Amino acid sequence: MTQDLFTPKKDYFAPMHTAEHVLNQTMVRLFGCARSKNAHIEKNKSKCDYFLPSSPTQQQMDEVQKQVNGVLSRHLPVTAKNLSRAKAEQIAGLDLSKLPLDAGDTLRVVFVGDYDACPCIGAHVENTSEVGRFVISSWDWQDGRLRIRFKLEH
Repeated sequence: MTQDLFTPKKDYFAPMHTAEHVLNQTMVRLFGCARSKNAHIEKNKSKCDYFLPSSPTQQQMDEVQKQVNGVLSRHLPVTAKNLSRAKAEQIAGLDLSKLPLDAGDTLRVVFVGDYDACPCIGAHVENTSEVGRFVISSWDWQDGRLRIRFKLEH
């Protein structure tokens, strides 16, 4: 039996996973880096790794938190669409580099309003108002790797 592309295939905690999408796009916009290369998403706390040429300042990390919360507070719809790979490649900023080789020609792309689009098989909330407040618990930068640890507060 083939699984419907709209049915999430990973058992992520939907609010945290949606927050990860917004964090990824915020990092891309603020630092010009790629989306996280390594993420560990859990209900109580999560972490994402980004590669930057130098350590960010505390002020920059405060701005990341502020911008993520600003996006979440916009009450954006979170939707998934089945798109052909050719159509997905036409979406500005959509990164297909992490897709597995067997992803096929039809992709499930998740949209967080007009803020983010990403191929994804995870579970998400229906609206960013369901996520809660994004809090960076801690962060560190070492040898080009920025690790951000975060949680959600309601």
